Amino acid sequence: MIEDALSALREGRFILLYDFDDREQETDFAIRSDAVTPQHILQMRRDGGGLICTAVHPAAAQRLGLPFASDILRSMVVAEREGDIPYDRKNHSSFSIWVNHRGTFTGITDRDRSLTINAIADQVKRSLNGGGINFHEVFRTPGHCAILRAADDLLDQRRGQTELSVALAEMAGITPAVTVCEMLDDRSGLALSKEDAQRYAKKHGLVFVEGSEVMERWERVPRQYG
Repeated sequence: MIEDALSALREGRFILLYDFDDREQETDFAIRSDAVTPQHILQMRRDGGGLICTAVHPAAAQRLGLPFASDILRSMVVAEREGDIPYDRKNHSSFSIWVNHRGTFTGITDRDRSLTINAIADQVKRSLNGGGINFHEVFRTPGHCAILRAADDLLDQRRGQTELSVALAEMAGITPAVTVCEMLDDRSGLALSKEDAQRYAKKHGLVFVEGSEVMERWERVPRQYG
C-alpha cells in the first residue's frame, strides 16, 4: 500500500492516513497542498469534519520563521505544560500560526482556503529551493488555515499525523507541504474508527495507509532535506 500511497500523493489525489493503535487512533485525509482545490476542501469538511491543516517540513518552517504556537504561549508565561498532550507526552503540539492569503475575502470559503493552502506550498517550495521568500507579504494573520510545523527530525523524533504526512511527501519527491483533516464519526462525534475509514476508502477508491507502513519505509530511505 505504501507505493500506492506515494503514487496517489504524486498525482494530487487524496489518501487516507491512519496513525497508530497506541496513539491518536485517527484517520486523516491527506493530499499534497499544491494540488488542493475548492472541491478538496469541500470533501474534507463534509466527509472529514475535523480541522483542515497544512503540515510543512521542518527545514521550510525554520527558513520561513514559522514558530510553534506553544512557544508563543510560553513567551506569554501562560504556557502549555510539558507533557500536556495525553497521547504524546514527549513532545509539544505541531501547531504554528493560522493565516489567510492576502487575496482572500473572509478566508473561510472553499476557494479562499484552497488559495491560501496553495500559496503555503509555494512558500515551502521557495524556501527549500533557495528562492525568494516573502511570507509576510503573501499572508495575513489571524486566518483560517492552520499551519503545522513538523518535528525537526520528523519520524525519528515524533510520530504524529504531521510527521507521517511530511515524511510521505519527502519520500514521494514532492513539495513537503501536505494538507490533512481528521475524519470524525457523525453518530458518536468521536474519531472515525479504522474499520469505517477503511470502508470509506474502499467505497471512494482511495488508498488507506497506516503509520506502521510509513515507518517501515522511512527507516530504509535517505533524508532529503537538512
